[in-house]
Amino acid sequence: MHFRAHNILLTAAAAAFAFAAIGCASTEIAKTPTNPPATTAAATAPKTLENLQTAYNGESNANAKYLEFAKKADEEGYTKVASLFRAAARAEEIHKANHADVIRKMGAEPKADIKPAEVKTTAENLKAAIEGETYERDKMYADFLVEARNANNKDAVRTFNLAKTAEAEHAKLYTEALGNLDAWKGGKLTFFVCPTCGFTSKDATLEKCPVDFTPKEKFESIS
Repeated sequence: MHFRAHNILLTAAAAAFAFAAIGCASTEIAKTPTNPPATTAAATAPKTLENLQTAYNGESNANAKYLEFAKKADEEGYTKVASLFRAAARAEEIHKANHADVIRKMGAEPKADIKPAEVKTTAENLKAAIEGETYERDKMYADFLVEARNANNKDAVRTFNLAKTAEAEHAKLYTEALGNLDAWKGGKLTFFVCPTCGFTSKDATLEKCPVDFTPKEKFESIS
């Protein structure tokens, strides 16, 4: 009887140990799901990411187009207009870099499809530039901002806002040049571009960026 009781006790202890081991394993499985839910910003705000890619592509094409417009303006003797196009091209490059940073932060890679620029006369190129900047200011970025705010994506809101404000200034400068094209022929004109947001001005007395307050000494001078 003593030997049989001893065996029963050993069997019970083994069963208890096995049960505890199974419980620990179940706990570990529960802690590590095989298919964790997607939590990336891209997954939670796909439309914002799509808009960022659209903006990145648009700014990339604008950068390339304005550089070609600058060459044409130089050929036609509108050297001041050429300086404006080069300054705007640099601003668009800053915008696309800002957009790219947010795209990467959301877990994706920026993509652009650069199309050949349709280069005409300088007057026609200015008209095309005004149309493009006005569209971005009044429609594209305005719509993108609404969606980004709804998605509560502060990074996207910021980069869209910075670009939208700079595009508005570009539209003003292009309109000024087109309205008095003869005055923009020959000579030299220097523009100042904010490296943070792309704000562009020909005001040499500017002390800081009116958009993001970057000090003037950090601005890029382009002529």
